[in-house]
Amino acid sequence: MAARVLYHSNVQTIRVETQSAKYDVVAGSGLLETLAPRIERVVGRLPRRVFVLTSPEIWALWSERFLESFSEKPGRETPVALFLPAGEQHKTIKSVERLTREMVQAGGDRGSLMICFGGGIVGDVGGFVAAVFLRGINYVQVPTTFLAQVDSSVGGKVGVNLPEGKNLVGNFLQPQAVFADIGVLGTLPGRELRAGLMESVKAGIIRDRALLKYMEEHAEEILGRDAKALEKVIAASIRMKADVVRRDERESGLRMILNFGHTIGHALEAATRYKAMLHGEAIAWGMVAALAVARRRGTITGAQMERMEKLIYRYGPLPKLKVRAAKILAAAGHDKKNVGGVRRFVLPVGIGDAGVVEDVTAAEMEMAVGYMLERAR
Repeated sequence: MAARVLYHSNVQTIRVETQSAKYDVVAGSGLLETLAPRIERVVGRLPRRVFVLTSPEIWALWSERFLESFSEKPGRETPVALFLPAGEQHKTIKSVERLTREMVQAGGDRGSLMICFGGGIVGDVGGFVAAVFLRGINYVQVPTTFLAQVDSSVGGKVGVNLPEGKNLVGNFLQPQAVFADIGVLGTLPGRELRAGLMESVKAGIIRDRALLKYMEEHAEEILGRDAKALEKVIAASIRMKADVVRRDERESGLRMILNFGHTIGHALEAATRYKAMLHGEAIAWGMVAALAVARRRGTITGAQMERMEKLIYRYGPLPKLKVRAAKILAAAGHDKKNVGGVRRFVLPVGIGDAGVVEDVTAAEMEMAVGYMLERAR
């Protein structure tokens, strides 16, 4: 069964169905004010101890609205706030140890619930904490960035980084539900919005030609935060990912295409110690590099490459890169998609389709990184 999208006024519900779990992604405005009853409809009565992992910045902006619905019904526990500072440098095993100890000290048990309230890093770390705390507790995603709403909150990938590379320690654990309140995007800095939109650009390139065309034709409205335009892009992006995850939950085949731009993008992040750019910006440069390989191999035409690259830049600007090619290539060698010494790489096949190849040569990687760096000067 394909992912279904249901429309109820300004709220859309997209069903995610995998072998291990079935759950809804609810996207729309005004979800925070009704969060507690929405979660109870999914998990039943809220447990004695509910944890909310968030960042200090998000909590300062949205804690009042977040907590509002938890105090409306007698007997509901007020969530215990746990904090993760912003930045990839905090997406570590050390943070996981600190958070799980805080949960033990706060009386957490196997019936506890974790709510991940923040961007992609909060979602990845919070989901991983839920996966390992007392061998696993339930969790709910409440993403607050565009990137997290359209990508990282959906699909059950959770984990943390090592100094050698991104997401090298992790697991698959599907959430009980995802609640993406589009209203919180109003406080999202412009740079973070543009970085998040790169995941939707990716979705269009690899699997949704209509989404790519819409983003070409409506860039002004999307970047201007027009609610209807954003809702359309968010729903289409989630729908695409939900369909892929349904077909391949644990990334054994088709789901690999979601890594378009990630091989070199993740290497860029590692080579710059996660401090020089946002995740979406790194993925955007990784997509540019992958397009160069695809053009060299003839899986796309020159006109198609120009069209896709132009769209990437339209949702920029992208940061300049001040890093040596050798450092990027060395970091790419630690990519978790590499298996048995084989370098796996996602390449577009025309527009709206993509495939995984396992024979990208060192020379092609060097060419791709060189092309990217030339564009990033």
